[in-house]
Amino acid sequence: MAETFKLSVRHGKTYLLRVINAALEQVLFFGIANHKLTVVGTDGSYIKPVKVDYITISPGQTMDVLLEANQPIDRYYMAAKAYSSSPNVLFSPLNTTAILQYKRSRQNMPTSTVPSMPLLPNSNDTIATTEQLSQLKSLADKNHPIDVPLEISTKLFYTVSVNTLPCKNGSACAGPINGNRLAASMNNISFQLPPGANILQAYYNNVSGVYGDKFPDMPPLNFDFTGNDLPQFLLTPSVGTEVKVLEYRSTVELVLQGTNVLTGTEHPIHLDGYSFYVVGWGFGNFDEQKDPLNYNLVDPPYQNTVTIPKNGWVAIRFTADNPGVWFMHCHLERHVTWGMAMTFIVKNGNNPDQQMLPPPTDMPKC
Repeated sequence: MAETFKLSVRHGKTYLLRVINAALEQVLFFGIANHKLTVVGTDGSYIKPVKVDYITISPGQTMDVLLEANQPIDRYYMAAKAYSSSPNVLFSPLNTTAILQYKRSRQNMPTSTVPSMPLLPNSNDTIATTEQLSQLKSLADKNHPIDVPLEISTKLFYTVSVNTLPCKNGSACAGPINGNRLAASMNNISFQLPPGANILQAYYNNVSGVYGDKFPDMPPLNFDFTGNDLPQFLLTPSVGTEVKVLEYRSTVELVLQGTNVLTGTEHPIHLDGYSFYVVGWGFGNFDEQKDPLNYNLVDPPYQNTVTIPKNGWVAIRFTADNPGVWFMHCHLERHVTWGMAMTFIVKNGNNPDQQMLPPPTDMPKC
């Protein structure tokens, strides 16, 4: 078994830690015993420095964190702990650990033999995961300008749900509801990869029959998305390969609404090909009249992954200026394999540098 990783630091120095959550299934809390952390960047973009006791980081997300080596010369545990809001999802409650150790001389030997552990939130502490979301703000100064779309041409509202579907080919499977298998959806469509083809090549080569272009701007049914005891018929989504086509340089506002269809849980959503401004978030159902009044349009964080809180919502904005075929999906691996995904096609602009490049000749098939 490999030895525990140790990070050696010198007292009085400040270190930049680049942290990525390489887990496939869990949002993680991360902290270092007796040390504050200063978050200075998320997903490759600078933010106003935020000093915290721990960070909350989603699968695939990155954070730049400053560590001040200002504690007594000793050894301290660095630890990560899984967050999971659904009581029905099994996961390991154990911490994964490494050791922060101060370089020392004979005159300043450590006083303890067992490193102390950081204080991390409980594994089901949803409020703790959102505290950080409230604090993240772009630098938004003359040296780091931002460009939040203020006039919106395309408004979208997508629900994200955990669902069930009948077992394949009429076979029996040990699913949670009536023996059905688990599924997931966006706007009640469980995404299906086209067999024997891919959307990018079909779009570029104008091949019909691979996908549809009717992904809905709104969910097909308006209901109490985060309510309890929801009707059973909501469990079953449709299945298909539908895309949403965006005009070049259209300005998009997308509200991502979590639901309590089968179970309410967190959803870290990632958009390939783009970063976006996270202009708002909240618990419960999004209120299109009241909630936009509290948007941060001055210095919102610029990210490519954002976590929808359990039974909550987030609002993002971006300008569709990167032509191509772009996958948006949950970064929990089980959810994306169940169908919690969709695809944007962003059309070409008029100039040569505003057009999608052809697929490489060695592009692998799906």
